[in-house]
Amino acid sequence: MARPVLHDDSLKERLLDTAADLVDRIGPARVTLRELAAEAGTSTTAVYSLFGGKSQLLTAVVDSGFRSFGDSQRAAADGGLRALGMSYRAWALSHPALYRLMFGGALAAYANCAPTPAVASDAMAPLIEAVAAAQAVGSIRAVPVETVSIAIWGQVHGLVSLELAELGPPTTDWESFYSEALDAVTRGWA
Repeated sequence: MARPVLHDDSLKERLLDTAADLVDRIGPARVTLRELAAEAGTSTTAVYSLFGGKSQLLTAVVDSGFRSFGDSQRAAADGGLRALGMSYRAWALSHPALYRLMFGGALAAYANCAPTPAVASDAMAPLIEAVAAAQAVGSIRAVPVETVSIAIWGQVHGLVSLELAELGPPTTDWESFYSEALDAVTRGWA
């Protein structure tokens, strides 16, 4: 009697990482489950068994990215808004393929794939909490927390996206520029 094939968490993570890399390199329309399985060193049966199909796999990739991003934000939350901003950039630079997939819209344009709303909003909870805490001590103006949070997120996201796309002048010192920009964002909401 043949032994059952085990598809463990390690294989699942390898498939998620490989899928993110493949989609980033060649685009979602060109990724096949056969190619994905081959690059991950497994079979298409494993992909179907773990995820159900391509659309579910791509959704899992995006959700996994938001969970990882959220974990990094929660780890930095005690440092306040500046620490969250620095963590945002560090995570994006460490996970550029996932970052582009999460925020680039390439998957939604191709397949019925979007992050699970609860997973995406949970990743942004540390920012909302930090804004509320800053407002409670009077270091940020008393305007709706969501307004400030989305504005800060947009500014930080824009800077990181420009850096990842290498759209600044070739001599841009992104680390210094980003640090100065975070200070300016904080002053702007004081």
